[in-house]
Amino acid sequence: MMSGESMFIEGNTYEKWGQCQPGDCELSCCQHFSKRGEAAPGMPGDLYSGVKQVQSQTTQTRMESITMKTIGLMGGMSWQSTVGYYRQINEGINKALGGLHSGRIVMHSVDFEPINKLQIKGDWAGAATILASSAQSIQAGGADFLVICTNTMHIVAEEIEAVIQIPILHIADATAEVLMAEGVGTVGLLGTAFTMEKDFYKGRLSDKYGLKVVAPNDADRKVVHDVIFQELCLGSFQDHSRQEFLRIIEDLALQGAEAVILGCTEIGMLVKQTDTEVMLCDTTAVHAARAVEYALKTD
Repeated sequence: MMSGESMFIEGNTYEKWGQCQPGDCELSCCQHFSKRGEAAPGMPGDLYSGVKQVQSQTTQTRMESITMKTIGLMGGMSWQSTVGYYRQINEGINKALGGLHSGRIVMHSVDFEPINKLQIKGDWAGAATILASSAQSIQAGGADFLVICTNTMHIVAEEIEAVIQIPILHIADATAEVLMAEGVGTVGLLGTAFTMEKDFYKGRLSDKYGLKVVAPNDADRKVVHDVIFQELCLGSFQDHSRQEFLRIIEDLALQGAEAVILGCTEIGMLVKQTDTEVMLCDTTAVHAARAVEYALKTD
């Protein structure tokens, strides 16, 4: 076969080797001939070898142009919200990269029941031991950074950080950065009683970012806490509970909150921005988006 002739291979008419012009076809003439992974009839062997080398280099260049870190997810607290993390992270990666791209993820999902019992007892050291072991497993699995898929258990973030070498993307930092970008100075906080009452979360928002934090009164804190553990963590989303949350959100706004943090990763499944005119900061969505950003960030 001479240069300039067409050829027919497995039902495909291939263009003239050596004479394709830019725009003539989707594939270069070289790629036409190597579509089957072998030299086309009449193609000189040295040309075919060169084609394969070019293709290999092109594929490698394309792979190197996509830099993605491996995301470590510590889930299970509760698994209801962990599903949201996994979905939103993969959606974010796909939106950024297109095609069939998804996140490189290493996940370890813990059993929440024993951890909840330790929470109730106030045995944070015991809980930290469990989560530190989980973090080490995630690191050993190849994660480049860690996302703790819960607000409350960031109470032991420092203990976890002490036993791993990869960074933790702190959920309060991700949340505060979004609020600061929106010009919010006073923010309401909903979450478990531990998150609303202890200083590990409120203190980080105020000390590191200068945010004024407003929490519900005692009775409303109990309402929020009970709904989280008795309904949301079990996948139950009741309209009467939604109305109670909306009432509490409105009350926080009356106290001066310019936005309200949904500071439990399950609350965003119950209350949506479309339910209220008060600005809501869904920590699951914010944290997942921050993980996507960090995974695709060029160091």
